[in-house]
Amino acid sequence: MTTISGPVVPLHHYKRTKIIATVGPSTDTYEAIEKLIMAGVNGLRLNFSHGTLEERLRQITWIRKAAAKAGKPVAIIQDLQGPKIRLGEFEGIINVQKGRTMSFAFKADYEQTGQIPLQYDLSKKVKRGERLWLYDGKVKTTVTTVKDGVVYVQAENDGVLIARKGINLPDTDFEGDIITNKDRKDIVFGSEQDIDYVALSFVQSAEDIIQLKRLLKNVGSSAKIIAKIETKAAINNMESIISVADAIMIARGDLAVETPFESVPIEQRRLISLGLRYAKPTIVATQMLASMNEVMEPTRAEVSDIATAVLLGADSLMLSDETASGLYPIQAVKVMKKVILYTEKNMPLKAKDEYMVNTSMQGAISSSVIRLAKGVQAKAIVAETKSGATALNIASLRPDIPLIAVTNDQRTAQQLSIVYGAKSYVRPADKMAAVKLTDWLRENKILSRGDIVVSASGRHPGVVGTTDTIKVRMLE
Repeated sequence: MTTISGPVVPLHHYKRTKIIATVGPSTDTYEAIEKLIMAGVNGLRLNFSHGTLEERLRQITWIRKAAAKAGKPVAIIQDLQGPKIRLGEFEGIINVQKGRTMSFAFKADYEQTGQIPLQYDLSKKVKRGERLWLYDGKVKTTVTTVKDGVVYVQAENDGVLIARKGINLPDTDFEGDIITNKDRKDIVFGSEQDIDYVALSFVQSAEDIIQLKRLLKNVGSSAKIIAKIETKAAINNMESIISVADAIMIARGDLAVETPFESVPIEQRRLISLGLRYAKPTIVATQMLASMNEVMEPTRAEVSDIATAVLLGADSLMLSDETASGLYPIQAVKVMKKVILYTEKNMPLKAKDEYMVNTSMQGAISSSVIRLAKGVQAKAIVAETKSGATALNIASLRPDIPLIAVTNDQRTAQQLSIVYGAKSYVRPADKMAAVKLTDWLRENKILSRGDIVVSASGRHPGVVGTTDTIKVRMLE
């Protein structure tokens, strides 16, 4: 087990809301990944829609090396491609006129048949009357007929089609068929590597998450599952999905196509609220700093978007193209961190009573820890945790007192790195783990003599679900 010494940073300098960055061509070097982590990144997303497994393996190695050098745990997120619901290959562009009938078929030859090629056989899924939106929603059509493997649609507006552009199907039920053969191979690869989270694309129901859990268990993976909320079906089933997933990602790009774009801010608020209620981390993603793909300064609207997500209580904010292919990946992280810190300092998040519905013993202990810490004016809350559940429960109540997690499990420390407010340290299982850690924090001037800390621990260190003790300690 690698022991993380932890960065020697004053508690009041910690940001509560975490940052996730996507690795891509702009950051595909060890030096770039090290700079991302040093700039404030807590999790790194590897997009398995692109690149090779050899490239992913190299990036995983770089991430762990850079995290160890920085002295902090960093989560690695494996983002599965899911079904490639995209147009296939054809030359040039296809002009679309309103009222025109078009036909689509899996791997069709457009030049020979006039049928527009697809990378996925939609004829097995779509039905007459369902909406089929092309080029990320720019061209809207309705299915009129499905016959002999060919999908016929009628266009509702003028536009153009370009090869390999995305398709959205807000009315189509994929009947649990969203984990592809490629995904299964990637899951096996991830189980053999140091992956902390697996993000599932195009989730429609809780059963999709349960299916992925079975697959991860079968390959011996301890990775947690992030449900990407990006379909109309996922919005309709959001509470049941959140109840079985380990975390959720609000993927606002596709979500704004599958659902009315004006509804996305409200759905984002609802999803974050449910995450707080179920003590499940929430990630806000897509176009948070899109302008910084090309320029060094964010727009005022982007700054407001980041601040709003912080004020709503999101656990993490994610950068996609900004760090994968943008011109200023490190600057984008620095801007995001600056906005997060300013927002948290000037308007601290206050959890509402409506979130505090967890009546389990862990939920009751978490609430008691926070009330006691406030009462004694503690400088920090220390949670001893094996699985991370204790820290998750405390974090979900959004205490304004710094939360420090101590665990003997490296994977748990890495998974907690994208959880709101949690600063994790790895130490051997020990009945005195919290005491020894706070002594270390005092020696490194993170805490001071006379500071009060409140800890939550169990009688059986290193055993999941045994947190049953609260202690108050004044450092000497």
